[in-house]
Amino acid sequence: MSLNWRLWLKGLISATISGGATAVSTMVVSPQEFNFQNGLNKLLTVAAVSAVMGAANYLKQSPLPNQKGEKK
Repeated sequence: MSLNWRLWLKGLISATISGGATAVSTMVVSPQEFNFQNGLNKLLTVAAVSAVMGAANYLKQSPLPNQKGEKK
């Protein structure tokens, strides 16, 4: 895997994890609704949607890197 692909993949993973971490903020803002006991489904939904949005925003900013030898 070329360096461009590795950097791109690391950025995508980082954006996804960062988006998923938004669920922690949601727990702080509304702990009675989003918690590990009664609100786990809601919390996982927020984590999943935030992770997808983070990945989508990254892909918008950094689309797939060019193949070797291709010109922009």
